[in-house]
Amino acid sequence: MSLGDEHEASGGYGGTGQTRTRLPDTGADPYGTRRPRSSSRSLVTVVGVVVLLIAAIAFANRGDDGSSSAGTNADKPETTATAPSGQRPVRSKSAAGIPSGFAQDQEGAESAAANYAVVLVSADILKPARRPEIVRQVFDAGRVSELERNLDQVYDKAFLDKVGLDANGNAPKGSTYVSRTMPVGTKVTDYGGSTATVEVWCTGVYGMTGESSQNPVTSDWFTMTLQLRWTDGDWKVDSFSQKEGPAPVNGDNKVSTSDDISKAVEEFGGFTYAR
Repeated sequence: MSLGDEHEASGGYGGTGQTRTRLPDTGADPYGTRRPRSSSRSLVTVVGVVVLLIAAIAFANRGDDGSSSAGTNADKPETTATAPSGQRPVRSKSAAGIPSGFAQDQEGAESAAANYAVVLVSADILKPARRPEIVRQVFDAGRVSELERNLDQVYDKAFLDKVGLDANGNAPKGSTYVSRTMPVGTKVTDYGGSTATVEVWCTGVYGMTGESSQNPVTSDWFTMTLQLRWTDGDWKVDSFSQKEGPAPVNGDNKVSTSDDISKAVEEFGGFTYAR
């Protein structure tokens, strides 16, 4: 679930837009369907294998003479697409398990933004007992009180009922509420040493597992923009907003069962992200 899926984000915190609950198209198991694989895709696969074989043979037969490739690197465009900086992403993690101790540079700001995006669009943010701890760790101290009040209003009982959670943010017995975000890339759009604006392109999965779920787990693509401020020796969020996309064409993947999704959430841990 992204913040934009359940409501619009504005003014640095989640707004109060309408909840978007996705209903299955038919009464069948929404996790058990699969679109037929097209013949054109199969043809592309075969052609791709042939091309790879030809390339492999040519590479194996290539002599030691390096003159043929001398000018190729100069023709390649320069890029900075999510190249590792070699720096450790963080020095430590807080008691809440949220990464902290980011470097005071652009790479550190990008690392902070990526990790904070994961936290702000997580299942934990919906839990009243967990939310204050997250807000105090992620946001600038001057914004904490305001954000706590606003998020409490957004994630009220009516909202939790709508997504199938109880007043404590817990899923019904036998079900698991999923909201996991994976940053795809980051981009600094403004940097001033003690302030930074970072865009984080994300994909994620959200929804409720369970055979009777009216909100089956689905995927989403969105971009979060975080305004960061260097305070108390670390990057903190001053405000954030969110918009949809960029989103690719859906792949031809077999839809997993509800049990498979639940097991994956329980068995696969998350990451600490670094620029």
